[in-house]
Amino acid sequence: MNIIEDSSTNNPEEFYASLKEKLEATHDFPEDYLFKFIVANDPAKLTEIYRVFDDVKFTLNNRESKNGKYTSLSISAFVLDADQVIKIYQEVGRIEEVMML
Repeated sequence: MNIIEDSSTNNPEEFYASLKEKLEATHDFPEDYLFKFIVANDPAKLTEIYRVFDDVKFTLNNRESKNGKYTSLSISAFVLDADQVIKIYQEVGRIEEVMML
């Protein structure tokens, strides 16, 4: 299940409250959590995303699309709780032209 896309509300506060409930029900924190993003193949955008994870232990896998226009990122980050996951999504969400999966 993709919990980011499973939003039935346009209210960000309600969405993140619901996301927190789902995360706590389906994960056993602290743990490694997999974040997935798609971004235009722009080094500045990639750097912005990486900076969100500056204070977090993580591993990174990235792959360019066939035409080289986009990069998909899979970032496995050690997070302490659902609040930290939400904080990361909110910070990445402020970066323009990033699709969160």
